[in-house]
Amino acid sequence: MKARLFNRSLLVGLLAALLGVFVMTPSQHAAALASWPVLRNGDSGANVTTMQYLLRHRGYTLTVDGAFGPGTESVVKSFQSSQGLTADGIVGSNTWSKLVVTVDQGANNNAVRALQTALNKFGYGLSVDGAYGPGTASAVTDFKNKHYLGGGTTVGATTWQELTGSGGGSGNYALPIGRNVLPRSEYDDAHHDYPAIDLPTATGTTAYAITSGTISYVGGACGNGILISADDGASYKYCHLNSRSVSSGSRVSTGQVIGYTGATGHVTGPHLHMEFNYGGLRCPQTMLLAIYDGTSVPSPSSLPTSGCTY
Repeated sequence: MKARLFNRSLLVGLLAALLGVFVMTPSQHAAALASWPVLRNGDSGANVTTMQYLLRHRGYTLTVDGAFGPGTESVVKSFQSSQGLTADGIVGSNTWSKLVVTVDQGANNNAVRALQTALNKFGYGLSVDGAYGPGTASAVTDFKNKHYLGGGTTVGATTWQELTGSGGGSGNYALPIGRNVLPRSEYDDAHHDYPAIDLPTATGTTAYAITSGTISYVGGACGNGILISADDGASYKYCHLNSRSVSSGSRVSTGQVIGYTGATGHVTGPHLHMEFNYGGLRCPQTMLLAIYDGTSVPSPSSLPTSGCTY
């Protein structure tokens, strides 16, 4: 009996060793952790908003607007000096590692607002209210699982690094509709006659800014529409909204609520119609799928101008 048990244990051990050669473990996945982003004067987007909320959490006074201007740069330099860092106003790995704080369920502060902003970059559609409740916990758990960061709802330095460093380049893109609303399969659907995409939603579904930029209104067949003249050089058109929550000429940050879907204009039912324009209409599907997956987001200039219709 003892010999049989020993042989069985030996066999299990050998199989585990062999499988270990071919199967990547969670710790091996974690070795590919995204690099901290580098932010400086002139940058904008969700990572800047996240950084500004963290500075406010640290007791500094500044406007949280997603735009890294002279005021934010001055505050960054003050923070760096207080931490014994080189006060160059550039937020790199050394500054991020001093700036982030550990947060968990039950917290209610600006660090949680920073967390919610960072999560919304990946399409979670959270209210940026500073309250770490069940919705934020669910998003954190989902994000950590997808990025092989272990279990639990605690957000420490490693999770912060992945949140800010991944999601496409410097992480300045978010899904236009919350991840909990539409499955991935909706983001690769072809459009009926020209480069665009129709995302099926119920009237009143929250729509988010895909990236940072300046708002203008459009109408006509588009109904209640919004055009984001984006900082990446492209323009992003949202059509058929039931209502808009931003004003023409205002600046928006990545993941900011800009309106609610509907069926205004020439439509047969409620949905969000989107067009990506960079020197002409571009097929949006590849970019939207990359944002959904949290992988490197292609530049709008690289998107195809055909092949996404039926």
